[in-house]
Formats: sequence, C-alpha cells, structure tokens
Amino acid sequence: MAPDNPSEIPKHPGILAQLKSGGAQARAIKFVLLIGVVSFFADFTYEGSRSITGPFLAVLGASGTAVGIIAGLGELLGYGLRVVSGRFSDLTGKFWPTALFGYAIQMLAVPLLALAGSWPAAALLIIAERVGKATRNPPRDVMLSHAAREMGYGTAFGIHEALDQSGALFGPLLVAVVLLLRHNFRMGFAILLIPALVTYSMLLFARRSYPRPEEMEATPPNLETRGLPRIFWIYLAGAALVAAGFADFSLMAYHFHKAEAVPSDWIPIYYSVAMAVSGAGSYFFGRFYDRIGFAILIPLTLVAMFFAPLAFLGGRWVALAGSALWGLGMGVHESIIPAVVATMVPVQRRASAYGLFTAGYGISWFLGSTVIGILYDVSLPALITFSIVAELAAIPLFVLVNRHLHEVKYG
Repeated sequence: MAPDNPSEIPKHPGILAQLKSGGAQARAIKFVLLIGVVSFFADFTYEGSRSITGPFLAVLGASGTAVGIIAGLGELLGYGLRVVSGRFSDLTGKFWPTALFGYAIQMLAVPLLALAGSWPAAALLIIAERVGKATRNPPRDVMLSHAAREMGYGTAFGIHEALDQSGALFGPLLVAVVLLLRHNFRMGFAILLIPALVTYSMLLFARRSYPRPEEMEATPPNLETRGLPRIFWIYLAGAALVAAGFADFSLMAYHFHKAEAVPSDWIPIYYSVAMAVSGAGSYFFGRFYDRIGFAILIPLTLVAMFFAPLAFLGGRWVALAGSALWGLGMGVHESIIPAVVATMVPVQRRASAYGLFTAGYGISWFLGSTVIGILYDVSLPALITFSIVAELAAIPLFVLVNRHLHEVKYG
C-alpha cells in the first residue's frame, strides 16, 4: 500500500542488516536480487543488440530520419502498450503469466535480427523487442514494488536497476568482441541467443520460487479505487518532457558511424560505458532518494541534459563523455521514476499507474525521437537546442512536485 502521505519516505536499515534479520525483509531482498539477475541477462541480451542496431540499420540502407522514426515508434509501443499490460494485470491479477509472455517475445526478437535481410525487416524485429518489454514491465514492476515496501522503494528499484544495467554493460562488450574478431553484425545478434535462453530459465525459476509476490507486502492494501492523484499527472508531464528531449542511443550510434566520430568497432564499448554509469547511478541515487526524497531528481536532470552537445558535436573522447551523461540520465529515470510512482498510488492501482505513466513517457519519447531524427538530417545545432529546451522545461514541473510533497510533509 502507498503511504497516506506520499512524501513520507521510510528509513530502512542497510541491505546486509536486512538479510541477517531474516523474515519478511530477507525474503523481499532475495526476491529483488533474483529478479535483478533475470534483468541482468535480459539486458545482456537486448541492450547488446541495441548497441549495434543503429549502425546495422545504416548498413542496410536506412536514413537518419528512418532510424529516428524506428527508435521512436519502438519506444511509443514499448511504453504505450504498458497501459494495456498494466490494466490487464490489475484486472486479472495474472502478473506472472503476463510477464512470462512479454519476456518470451523480447528474447526471441533479438537473435532473429541475425536473419533480417532488409532494414524494414530489422525494424519490425526491433519494434517487436520493445513490444515484449512493454508487456512484461508493468507486472514485473508491481511485483518488485511489493518487495520494495519492506526495504525502501529507492533502494529496491536502485538495486534492481544496477543489476539490470550491469547486464547492459556486459552485453555490448560481448558484441564488441564479436565485431572485433568477426566484423559481422549478424554474428553479434546470433550470439545473444545464449543469454536470452538463460534469462527465460531464470525467470521460470523465479516464478516457481515466488508464486505470489504480493504476499511480501505486509501492510493491508488501501481499498480506495478513485482516480489517480493530481500530483501523479504533474509528475508524468515532467517525465514526458525529459523523455522528449532524450535521443535514443541508436541515433547516437548512427551518428558516430556516419560522421566517423567513433570507430564502428568501438560503438558497443561506448554503449557499455553508458550502461556502467547508468547502473552505478541507479543504485547510489536510489539510496539517496530514500534519504533525501524527490528533490534529487532536479539536479540530476540538469546535469544529464548536456549529453546532447557532447555526443553530437564532440570527437571520440567528448562523445564518450556524452554517452556517459546519457547513461546517467537513463539510469536515474529508470530507477527513481518507478520508485516515486509506487509512493503516489494505492497498491491495487499500481499496475495501471505504471502503465499510464510509461505510456505517456513513451508517447513523448516517440514524438521527441521523431523530431530529433528529422532535425539530425537538417541541423545538429537545432537538434541539440530542442533536446536541451525539452529537458529544461521539465524542471519547473519537478520543482512543483517537490514543493507539493514538502508542503504535505511539513504543512
């Protein structure tokens, strides 16, 4: 159950202390770690593929506009369909079956890219991978939120995202090794079948070990079923602006390849660096969120927005710094955003809330990616200006949310 006062962030002991204490807290953290391992191998798989989809599409003949639209449409469906998945999960309570179905789609789409003979065929598989993620994320996040209540929302989602992004670090590195040895994009996709199979095996083990994750949330659920609070929608508007200003890495990789700013064999390594920063930031900033609260999002958003000028205007090393800032922004919003949502809504509305929230995020990502892709073919300074303005526009809304939460807490 979400606390009556959404700004009241409970203090929780360290992770080792919780494990040693046994009981509900130890069971909760073991579940978070297990799902984190699933996400490690899942991200190993699909982030390994995403590190080379941009240059792969370029080799197949796609334009910058096409890459932007493909990335944006993938994110639109990848986030927008979460409304359906979240609502279905809330109505039926079938969290595990929905998650299993989504993971199956996603883990099949990635290695099949090795067989794509044209950029439209590759685009369909890239979008299918996003659809699979859309299907499995809301029920998975709800199951995590049940465990998070026992150990701290920021900490739980931060630990999960750190493991998630660790996979996103090693997947691109494996693909980079394949490219260095074989110079073959298709071989890079094909080898990702191995972590895909491990992902699904671990997921089945998690399903067997924790058939009813909702039982970990000891607090009785709030039976209030009215609409979502106004502060939720304000928060969504701010997050949507952040999404609109964030370029997809596939377009950044496309730029690195086309502009010869980064050697093609190095591009997956740059993605690995971004994922390493994302994973480390997820854990530490998740812990800070449990201590400081929502305000931590404001300076982090301001810092991350500088990814665009560095990535699109810089040479080899400056582009690496831009990739790192891009990863920082992604990690913060992948870990803290779901943590905040869990505190704003009652437990029986969480799947729907996650679905609605990420749908709005995804629609903005699609529109922003489309604009950024078009601007790439027209003017890099215009692209960078659009990205920075969108990020800055989110700050007043985040300040408003933070002020509201502060007033609720202190009157």
